[in-house]
Amino acid sequence: MSDEFYIKRCLELASLAIGNVSPNPMVGCVIVVDGKIIGEGYHQEFGKAHAEPNAVKAVFDKFGDRAEELLKQATAYVNLEPCAHFGKTPPCADLFVKHQIKKVVIGNRDPFSGVDGKGLEKLKNAGIEVVSGILDEECKYFNRRFFTRIQQQRPYIILKWAETANGYFATIGGHQKWISGALAKRLAHQWRTEEDAILIGKQTAIIDNPHLTAREWVGKNPIRLVIDKNLEVPHTNHIYNNEAKTIIFNEVKTDVIENIHYIQMEDMHFYLAQKIAFQLYLMDIQSVIIEGGANILKQFLDSNLWDEARVFTSSNSWDSGIPSPTINGNIQEQIQIGSDKLSMYINDITK
Repeated sequence: MSDEFYIKRCLELASLAIGNVSPNPMVGCVIVVDGKIIGEGYHQEFGKAHAEPNAVKAVFDKFGDRAEELLKQATAYVNLEPCAHFGKTPPCADLFVKHQIKKVVIGNRDPFSGVDGKGLEKLKNAGIEVVSGILDEECKYFNRRFFTRIQQQRPYIILKWAETANGYFATIGGHQKWISGALAKRLAHQWRTEEDAILIGKQTAIIDNPHLTAREWVGKNPIRLVIDKNLEVPHTNHIYNNEAKTIIFNEVKTDVIENIHYIQMEDMHFYLAQKIAFQLYLMDIQSVIIEGGANILKQFLDSNLWDEARVFTSSNSWDSGIPSPTINGNIQEQIQIGSDKLSMYINDITK
């Protein structure tokens, strides 16, 4: 099998942990001897063992006393450079050196300054053959949330909304009216399990009274983020329940009451999108879905602070309404989701 085959297997393994390892990257590791996989593993949860020790452990679990000799003959495949620093776990590069792995094949170098190139250097200095840059672009896209946080000092930002066939986003009268269908809703709940946080504004919180949880998909709830400058959302609304950690950005107070975190910000009417993005970076929130309303989405679009947009277009039309946001990006993919069309945009302007 080719190096590309095994790196793709690393990505398959790593994807099993989507939503569970942030702010770390998703990493898989495959250990091969004579064209056969003898062990594999992935980073399953933040703060726990990385992919490399899990894969090495799998070799010992399977081969026992033969493991040490097999590892000396092995090629280890990892989609991201093995870490070279002590964090919550020991350096993975040291683990490969300890077991005298014969060869290491890597997808990406790690952009984090504490690792970047240092893991490769440790391996090479120990006499291990190193190959890097295999499926480099594919691996970077796979860990785009991690790369964005490290390189741009902000979270990976996903805009999401639904619009009617004739381009309306919400009612003029300020009452709730559902646009997309049941399958679109279920998919949106799956997305919530995959990202760190979900953001809405005050009007959406009041009018729609959303839970912002993943009720229709198995997985964790995202951190709920609400922009409520003057704390006008009633405490009886769902965002104040105990189903998920909730952060309220406001100009009134900073406080923590059970799972509700109030964060006071100054002059929220100036550069709000930039302030929110930087605050989330400081909080190690690696990815966020922004669901609205129209004004919040427009501010992130106007500031060019977005990476993906996921837009459901209904087959139904309204006689009137608030126009949906205007997006300047390239359509990456269009999919039919029940009676709705899903358009996936990517922001090429930032590249």
